[in-house]
Amino acid sequence: MAGGGFATAPANGVEFEAKITPIVIISCIMAATGGLMFGYDVGVSGGVTSMPDFLKKFFPVVHRRVEAGVDLNSNYCKYDNQGLQLFTSSLYLAGLTATFFASYTTRTLGRRPTMLIAGFFFIIGVVLNTAAHNLAMLIAGRILLGCGVGFANQAVPLFLSEIAPTRIRGGLNILFQLNVTIGILFANLVNYGTAKIEGGWGWRLSLGLAGIPALLLTVGAFFVTETPNSLVERGRLDEGKAVLRRIRGTNNVEPEFADLLEASRLAKEVKHPFRNLLQRRNRPQLVIAVALQIFQQCTGINAIMFYAPVLFSTVGFGNDAALYSAVITGAVNVLSTVVSIYSVDKVGRRVLLLEAGVQMFFSQIVIAIILGIKVKDHSENLSKGIAILVVVMICTYVAAFAWSWGPLGWLIPSETFPLETRSAGQSVTVCVNLLFTFIIAQAFLSMLCHFKFGIFIFFSSWVVIMSVFVMFLLPETKNVPIEEMTERVWKKHWFWARFMEDHNDQVFQSGDVTEKKSNGKSNGFDPSTRL
Repeated sequence: MAGGGFATAPANGVEFEAKITPIVIISCIMAATGGLMFGYDVGVSGGVTSMPDFLKKFFPVVHRRVEAGVDLNSNYCKYDNQGLQLFTSSLYLAGLTATFFASYTTRTLGRRPTMLIAGFFFIIGVVLNTAAHNLAMLIAGRILLGCGVGFANQAVPLFLSEIAPTRIRGGLNILFQLNVTIGILFANLVNYGTAKIEGGWGWRLSLGLAGIPALLLTVGAFFVTETPNSLVERGRLDEGKAVLRRIRGTNNVEPEFADLLEASRLAKEVKHPFRNLLQRRNRPQLVIAVALQIFQQCTGINAIMFYAPVLFSTVGFGNDAALYSAVITGAVNVLSTVVSIYSVDKVGRRVLLLEAGVQMFFSQIVIAIILGIKVKDHSENLSKGIAILVVVMICTYVAAFAWSWGPLGWLIPSETFPLETRSAGQSVTVCVNLLFTFIIAQAFLSMLCHFKFGIFIFFSSWVVIMSVFVMFLLPETKNVPIEEMTERVWKKHWFWARFMEDHNDQVFQSGDVTEKKSNGKSNGFDPSTRL
């Protein structure tokens, strides 16, 4: 039984009938557990790197600096260590590499098998990390986890965008980001509990519990349905139509299926999808996808989420207080992402991004001023009231990110690329995101040591730049079917329309279509104009 229903309305007046069916909701929830695994890996690293037993075993130099103040030049430099940063960042470098292979499997094997591969990588990585006896084994586990991240981040956003009905595509796609935030919160709670375990094995439990989301993703991948887009793309037309009927809850799927067939036909004409990405007509989607990933990392959010306990400890919080504060920010992260799920298909993408820009800029400037006045190189003068204000400002910043740049950085690229370049485009999106995530993760503790409180001014400057970009160059994609993006979004944008001038020449290639073009666009269903 369907949970509700509506019809999507493309520009030419033809309605795509679609109900919100249980199979869509269940498939999206299970697929989005890839975000749960990713989020847990993001959150757990900051917690274990602040645990004395973990530092003593793998990073004794940092342990001596933190516990005894040996060779400590500044409070901001307590955790400045390339090896410690490599423990966190190696995951993202591995994910970057795995993305190229994931693009191939997503296109040739499908979205579902790619999620299954991700699950297996996650499980093996968790086992290695939990049993680690030296730094090499620890890093090897993180690298395998990174491979899982690369495959999951490639397949899951595509899966969610393609299986969801248009009008709730934004909300369902954000399930991935919601699970990322839940994973971070879960990791923070686990770290808070395991830090109190005596005997020096609490960090092993923190790393080992990553097996729970890893198993959820692996088992879930066996039960979700493949997307109609992927089935059509691989020539399984009857199966694709059957799945489309099942997920839409109606037999009237001919218009949408015709759209998929036409998109697939055009996609098969593209022999080199990565080279095709560089063509002029695909430049707007590529530029926006790459820019969003760079900007998402330059908000500084992952620096906060990776190293939240370390950051709170640096500015004068005790170990318990630092972990507890990280739990608070994790909870705010989850709740704010729920706000995004509710509002993204109502108020739109641009409104959320622009409002968040103002909120993030204000909170980062306030944090910089407080730390600049109260936290010196060799003194920590945070009163209880000031410490609470720091936490509140960080929560304000995290909330703004969680209902804007966090989910929309993934949603917008996944819904703007046409089918012929979608897999390659998603691969580039994930690759750029992981590259800049790696750079920030590897550099943040060193930047904190050298920039001190100025690190927040650095990130706030980027917030200004990205807000200007959104204001002038990011079009609204709310309630626009994926196959209609070119006609309804890019060709009508004040700047990007100039890149669409050669689009019709490349789309209208067959004789009968050329005839349609010369006679004018018909008022009926005309899928050939949709890409």
